[in-house]
Amino acid sequence: MRVVFAGTPEFARVALERLHAAGFEIPLVLTQPDRPAGRGMKLQASAVKQFALAQGIQVAQPRSLRLDGKYPAEAATAREALLAAQPDVMVVAAYGLILPQWVLDLPRLGCLNIHASLLPRWRGAAPIHRAIEAGDAVTGVTIMQMDAGLDTGDMLLVEPLPITSADTTGGLHDRLAELGGRMIVEALELAACGGLRPVPQPADGVTYAAKIEKAESLIDWHRPAAETERRSRAFSPAPGLVTELAGEAVKVWRVETSTADGGDAVPGQILSAGPEGIRVATGGGVLILLDLQRAGGKRLPVREFLQGFALTPGQVFGAPTP
Repeated sequence: MRVVFAGTPEFARVALERLHAAGFEIPLVLTQPDRPAGRGMKLQASAVKQFALAQGIQVAQPRSLRLDGKYPAEAATAREALLAAQPDVMVVAAYGLILPQWVLDLPRLGCLNIHASLLPRWRGAAPIHRAIEAGDAVTGVTIMQMDAGLDTGDMLLVEPLPITSADTTGGLHDRLAELGGRMIVEALELAACGGLRPVPQPADGVTYAAKIEKAESLIDWHRPAAETERRSRAFSPAPGLVTELAGEAVKVWRVETSTADGGDAVPGQILSAGPEGIRVATGGGVLILLDLQRAGGKRLPVREFLQGFALTPGQVFGAPTP
């Protein structure tokens, strides 16, 4: 089976590596153009591109696949490369470009997507983040037959994965990437012998996982402590949570909730600050801050953080000034 692969970040690289290890013929990889990254903002190849080049696989990086779009010449060149590759199937994982109908129709078996949720829950860009943020007890991977909609295609394989109370997006991402890599190999092996059975997605239970916006990192101390605790895990390793004290922005990384009551304290007010944690009143319960980071500094456990940033009960955290 000839497989064209389209993907960009580490989640996709894992799947590409599993397909390559399983012996599938991969004549072409599509990935996003190189982007500036790091302190020097030098152009950096995607994780998928780095793996593909290391294996001697041809790489194409069009900015668009729309033949009538903003970059028609790049789309036309990509189309020529796809036609030359003669794929039986295209596997897509976190690619970052919308596939127009001509791409969906080109491979004999169509395009299969590795989606990190149990569809139809959490269609869209950030399913891992949103599942943790919402307090879901389970997520998983869906291998889906792509159509023109946003993650609306028929389900081919589905496998659940529990979410623990300690899971961050970073840790859950890695487990889902491994699961997705195993499942797409299984899906293609089934496809090769006509063993895939498409199942339409249920009409009920549809939710959308919107892209994470930077403004969401601001802590709203009027919200319940349990909600902020989930968001701290959902936004780790990025973008994290941020608040302000004494005119300085402070990143808050690891937190836990307390069963204690904040009493008459206003939301954001520090109740106590010591090596065991900084206890802060919220709109519902008390939040204990355990790992923090000053602007330009390193992430530190609370014991070390307080050595360079003295806090006293009664001070009030707020939203950073724009």
